[in-house]
Amino acid sequence: QVQLVESGGGLVQPGGSLRLPCAASGSTFSMHGTMWARQAPGKGLEWVSGIYSDGVESYYADSVKGRFTISRDTAKNILYLQMNNLKPEDTAVYFCGKAWGVVAGAAEEYWGQGTQVTVSS
Repeated sequence: QVQLVESGGGLVQPGGSLRLPCAASGSTFSMHGTMWARQAPGKGLEWVSGIYSDGVESYYADSVKGRFTISRDTAKNILYLQMNNLKPEDTAVYFCGKAWGVVAGAAEEYWGQGTQVTVSS
């Protein structure tokens, strides 16, 4: 079974930065897509970013493009989300996921427990 553990969340001021790591374990080698999604209070899951295992191309939601960067450490099996110039609307629980593709909504996908990010002054 796939197991994903996010961390690195916390309170940050608008304009600040955070880096979220996600450690993966289990039989994940057969799934090439990794991604981040978030859920704000009272809202549904919003896809944020995705990257394939080879790390060649990255994909981003319009709301975070130019501010967030997704990356992988394939040797240690860790997925990262670098978040810069954070805004209050970025406040949400952030989840890392594994699937065949790089967007949320696949027939088979796995998600971690999530880590809370709060952007407030």
